[in-house]
Amino acid sequence: MLKELNQAINYIEEHLTKEITLEEISAHVGVPDYHFRKIFYYLSGLTLAEYVKNRKLSEAAKDLLNKERVTDVAFKYGYQSVDGFTRAFKAWCGSLPSDVAKTGIGKSFPKLTFYIDVRGGENMDYKIVELPAFKFAGVSERVPMQFEGENQAIIALAKSITQEQREEMHRIQNLEPCEIVNVSYDHDYNFMQDAGYLTHLIGVLTTEENISDVLDVIEVPACTWAVFPNEGPFPETLQQTYAKTYAEWLPVSDYEVVQLPGFSFTKMDKEKENYAYSEVWLPVRKKE
Repeated sequence: MLKELNQAINYIEEHLTKEITLEEISAHVGVPDYHFRKIFYYLSGLTLAEYVKNRKLSEAAKDLLNKERVTDVAFKYGYQSVDGFTRAFKAWCGSLPSDVAKTGIGKSFPKLTFYIDVRGGENMDYKIVELPAFKFAGVSERVPMQFEGENQAIIALAKSITQEQREEMHRIQNLEPCEIVNVSYDHDYNFMQDAGYLTHLIGVLTTEENISDVLDVIEVPACTWAVFPNEGPFPETLQQTYAKTYAEWLPVSDYEVVQLPGFSFTKMDKEKENYAYSEVWLPVRKKE
């Protein structure tokens, strides 16, 4: 995956003066867009759109320091108007584009390079589990994508679950980990606006054939799963675990993620405020 990430960085560099779409970037590296976007964010701390915007504005600052006209620079980096470029540049740099040439003071955002930084002293617990074909069954809703903090739309979804739906989930639940799980899938994304939606399901794992139509169902084929337990402040520890699976475990493991919905579950500690035990389940296969 590090190879693909660096290929994407190089592709972005080659297209900074052209309109870049997420689909083009992910197609170039051969990684589906949502999966690639998550990996990029967890490893860099930036969304892919933020990174592209910062690189464009950094190169624009160089051109302005070289006395190029603001109008020419704005259109060179894909802005539809000088006003739009000026607003974006001032928000990023803290000064107007016209001031850069006058003062000789700009701002730089260097090109990223991804590499493995091997550090000792901290273990990452995981286990490999084989599951047969099963179904996620639960209640789902389209919600805004959000990588940090608690997603209020998902909290609202959890509160909307009826007693009838809860009873049906309890009746059909029959597969490890035998917990109420969170599943995200069917993602869309507006790259230029750095926004998008996904479908989030709160439900259970089941092999039952007869499931009430009060629940939504996702079919999942037999698969290998990498399971990462974690415990600590919620949701920070859970999100950090997702980041570590991509940043530390996947690059050096014998596995790669496959394109199936992953899931997680969380059990809040009744004795400690905002403290929980969670597990992240990633669908994987052995690398070829």
